[in-house]
Amino acid sequence: MSSEAYLAGDAVREARELVAELCRHFYLQGWVTGTGGSITVKANDPAVPLVQQLIVMSPSGVQKERMVADDMYVMAADGKIISAPRAKPWPHKHPKCSDCAPLFMKSYLMRGAGAVIHSHGMETCMATMLVPRAKEFRHCVVLDIEGTTTPISFVTDVMFPYARDNVRKHLISTYDAEETKEDIELLRVQVEEDLRNRVVGAVPVAPSDAGKEEVINSLVTNVESMIKADRKITSLKQLQGHIWRTGFESKELHGVVFEDVPEALKDWQSHGVKVYIYSSGSREAQRLLFGHSSYGDLRQYLCGFFDTTTGNKREARSYAEISKSLGVDNPSQILFITDVFEEAVAAKSAGLEAVISIRPGNAPLPENHGFRTISSFSEI
Repeated sequence: MSSEAYLAGDAVREARELVAELCRHFYLQGWVTGTGGSITVKANDPAVPLVQQLIVMSPSGVQKERMVADDMYVMAADGKIISAPRAKPWPHKHPKCSDCAPLFMKSYLMRGAGAVIHSHGMETCMATMLVPRAKEFRHCVVLDIEGTTTPISFVTDVMFPYARDNVRKHLISTYDAEETKEDIELLRVQVEEDLRNRVVGAVPVAPSDAGKEEVINSLVTNVESMIKADRKITSLKQLQGHIWRTGFESKELHGVVFEDVPEALKDWQSHGVKVYIYSSGSREAQRLLFGHSSYGDLRQYLCGFFDTTTGNKREARSYAEISKSLGVDNPSQILFITDVFEEAVAAKSAGLEAVISIRPGNAPLPENHGFRTISSFSEI
């Protein structure tokens, strides 16, 4: 097919009409402002290889809701303008190719894209007007729980004692369940490691053929020791989560959060900020706490949960893994809030922005720690 026939053919004509239609639709949906942003698509013709297909691009400075097919630019795959729209009489502005055209062409070249859309959403524009000196806006917030969203005293004085006091009852009543069998196996592996490392309080777990009672007695001894030492290990946290589930479902337990937390979660969601939790407690325990809080079910404001299966909270690679999971372009687009200095250091080392939460009962911080501190989420 000749280039002239391709340019004058149905593929380019339909692409022009499609871009005009999309511009009007996006404007009516509030996804773009009148003249902001741009929409480009490839004029798809099966007879032309994808890398050689022409690109139809909306012009700059034309009201989206007034665009028609003849307003479009047509570009070659190398970015050269093949066809430009004619100027309209006053008071219409002269058409202009988007300043972002080189970026669009890079996307087509590097990603093999079939369309590239650049949106100046109304909400985004309003946000830049509200804070005109801001250099960037965060995409995600990652929250610690203990000492950040929830008082440490609730964890140490309510949650931990509940798990400790009910571990034997839980193991006895669920001993033959597959979930509990998995919990026991994880504890066996952890205790074996603890014994090799001579961890204080670790005792051998009785073999399965020693009988249910002996196995449970040895497990209870180890679990009580782990809870007393506040061990941040997956085997303990998983078992605790299963015990707490019973407590929340029976309404013996209710999740506690600081009074500024619900409003902040609602506010972040309304502004399009995604919020995640990263805690040493199991993901199930996290969902239970926020799902049965004294302010109702707060999970509707949360996008996901991370626990120690992601990695140790004091290691930078854990935060690098979270950054990859969230799919941000740069780790600095993630704000991590914690009460623990070492966690803030690890997050910062991975490129995240870290803020330290100062709440009643939190441990003191080192002098000249170098981090911004807050006492309420309303300060974010």
